[in-house]
Amino acid sequence: MNTMLKRFFLAVAVTATVQAFGQEQPAKPAVSVAEAKVKSDAEQEKKAADWVASLNLNDAEKENRLTKVVATHLQAVRDWHNEHPFSTVPAGINPVTGKPLSELDRQLIADSAMPETVHQNLMRGLQKELDKNQVAAILDKYTIGKVAFTMNGYRAIVPNITEKEEATLLGFMEQAREQAVDYKSMKEISAIFEIYKTKSEQYLNANGRNWREMYNNYTAILKAQKAAGKK
Repeated sequence: MNTMLKRFFLAVAVTATVQAFGQEQPAKPAVSVAEAKVKSDAEQEKKAADWVASLNLNDAEKENRLTKVVATHLQAVRDWHNEHPFSTVPAGINPVTGKPLSELDRQLIADSAMPETVHQNLMRGLQKELDKNQVAAILDKYTIGKVAFTMNGYRAIVPNITEKEEATLLGFMEQAREQAVDYKSMKEISAIFEIYKTKSEQYLNANGRNWREMYNNYTAILKAQKAAGKK
């Protein structure tokens, strides 16, 4: 047998061995929908337990009740979101701007149709067991502290902010926080806050302030400080 034939048969033998080896490997079992939900439920319960534990209540029974309230809400929000993708909302235009609805717009519309009882059950469950500050602390967990972060921004941007202005803006942000907890993704949560940021800016403009001017002045100061720091 000449060298060329030997090489040919060797290549055929190697290919056959590789194919056979590949066929013998057991396929990885697919994760069922039910199994995925069980795993996700466990993750939501752990998240809820961690949030409640951060309050340091030192009352195991109360912590268990609150964990169930929060976990039930988290799971309900997840389920509604997953069962109502943006595609369930017809494409169209935003009646305010006239621009086509984005996928985020459509997802917000879909998720906003979740039964109000889901939100009501959360708030009643929290308010039954906790004081106002503790309820706020749990809602802050949902929204990664956006209220405090945004208020710090307003204090920095608005010169000599008054008590009335601060209280009004805080009220808007607290409304945003409570509404935002019913949305699954951070993009949606941020979009809810943007609604109330717009209301805040409109309030300031209607009461003797100029939001755009204040914001531009603030960013100019930051740029100047950054430039000075580089020298």
